[in-house]
Amino acid sequence: MILLAESTSIAPIPDELSARRLLSRGQAIAGAVGLVLIAAGLAVRLITGFGPSFTQVGQIAVGAVTAVYCAVIAFKLAMVFNAWGSPVIRFQDGDLRVIPDEALPVYTVLVPLHRESAVLPSLIDRLAHLDYPAGRLQILLLIEEDDQETQAAMPKLPPQFEIVVIPHSQPKTKPKACNVGLRRAIGEFCVIYDAEDRPDPDQLRKAVLAFRTLPDRVVCVQAELQYWNPWTNWLTQCFAAEYATNFSLSLRGFDRHRLAIPLGGTSNHFRTDALHALGGWDPYNVTEDADLGIRIARRGWDVRMMISVTEEEANSRLGNWVKQRSRWIKGYIQTWLVHTRRPIKLWRELGARRFMAFHLTLGFSTFTTLVNPFFWAMTLLYFVTGTRYIEALFPAAVLYAGVVTMIIGNFLMMYCLMTGCMERGLHKAVRAMLTVPLYWGLMSLAAYKAVFQLLRPSRRHYWELTEHGLVSE
Repeated sequence: MILLAESTSIAPIPDELSARRLLSRGQAIAGAVGLVLIAAGLAVRLITGFGPSFTQVGQIAVGAVTAVYCAVIAFKLAMVFNAWGSPVIRFQDGDLRVIPDEALPVYTVLVPLHRESAVLPSLIDRLAHLDYPAGRLQILLLIEEDDQETQAAMPKLPPQFEIVVIPHSQPKTKPKACNVGLRRAIGEFCVIYDAEDRPDPDQLRKAVLAFRTLPDRVVCVQAELQYWNPWTNWLTQCFAAEYATNFSLSLRGFDRHRLAIPLGGTSNHFRTDALHALGGWDPYNVTEDADLGIRIARRGWDVRMMISVTEEEANSRLGNWVKQRSRWIKGYIQTWLVHTRRPIKLWRELGARRFMAFHLTLGFSTFTTLVNPFFWAMTLLYFVTGTRYIEALFPAAVLYAGVVTMIIGNFLMMYCLMTGCMERGLHKAVRAMLTVPLYWGLMSLAAYKAVFQLLRPSRRHYWELTEHGLVSE
């Protein structure tokens, strides 16, 4: 076993880019001033009768939210429909032998583990059979110091494997473990794999060839993720369709337009020196992957998508799914708050297109997930009572835009998911997409859990563990 002390070999992440604090001083002041102005406006209206009425304020709010919905849906559709023709990186089998084995660089594989004894044997077997010279592989198994369960289940390892014990400290998160592993990394390139991952055996060779043919400003290559158990139940079908749409369509659209790609949590391949320059991962951000994708873009560097698949296990139990999804949404909110602390600087570093895409991807999209229940409730109220209670909030223009967004927008989003299913060959899941609004309801439930955790300092950086090995092959 190896116990690592802290090292100064990695440049620290600037405090303004860390999620250690929920809000910066400027954000806290701006929020407080906004609340005071709203309260003052309401008080003036109640006392004097001057100013916009409560009905007018409600109409403005509903109109603004409807505009956000339209923008988010239009952006998502644009990314999906721009996926075809994207210059995504792909190689044929014969291309992979262009670089002989003796010329391949050392490659570091980081594998964070926590209570993963159930999947440990199959994980080690898969990694041991990667199509890459064992003498040029460094596979670091990152295990928490107090995780006696995983340590006790560890079998005898091939020589390319190394166990790295993560010293017990807070926050106890995956990015913190990866930073410890990064300090041990000796490879020119490195990649993260999760415990349940099943990467294509030749994925490392593809990544090396991609880096050798791409300009130096491309510091990360993201492989596609998909699930190997889409047919377990309705939940896994929806989850698999979501992944198919995201990795086989949406992110290819991002790639085509060179937008900031929010990385997946696994199978992202990096130039190791670039990771050092970036300061590694933010240990306080529970979607460290999405945050790192934005920080890469802010440096003026690029991420590209690569045709190579890593299979994962889709959550088949509702409670487990909610834990995972609430953590993702919590991290998206953290990432959005961190990078909007200095919005003018963000605009300058990203440029107008990337700036707007960032907000539509991580900020406004999460916002719509939170407000969905209110609009569903108003729709239900309309069907039960007619227009009596809601017509005041919906002037004609807003009403028509809202109806179009609800009917056509939801249909188009279902169509995108169906297209993702067809792209991945998940033909039997197409019919399940007709019920996907129920899945979106679960996402709203997870979003509110994420917000409640963010508001509690003791749960703000808490990493809810996703249980793997729930489904056998």
